[in-house]
Amino acid sequence: MTPRSDLPQGTLDLLILKVVALGPVHGYAIAQRLQQVSRDVVQVPQGSLYPALHRLENRGLLAADWRETESGREAKFYRLTRKGRRQLVAETASWRRLTEAMGIILRLSEEGAK
Repeated sequence: MTPRSDLPQGTLDLLILKVVALGPVHGYAIAQRLQQVSRDVVQVPQGSLYPALHRLENRGLLAADWRETESGREAKFYRLTRKGRRQLVAETASWRRLTEAMGIILRLSEEGAK
């Protein structure tokens, strides 16, 4: 069993934008995709996912419409707006800079302990 990891503040929005950038998708499928791709490390509870989707939609980063799912149920499908695509590019670049810096810092700490 893979241990779960709490998401750092602000990462859920980026992860949602990244999944939605692949094509229109409903909320439950977003959560499933994140869990699958992360090998069960990222598990987003509905109580966090749906408020985040609502927030992103209100900020104009996502647009949504109701459609039928593969199982025949009605669900709200989200898609990225132009503004959302720009936000995704900016946030991705920021996270890459931060994770690169964190990697450098962690490697220095390990080297210093030897």
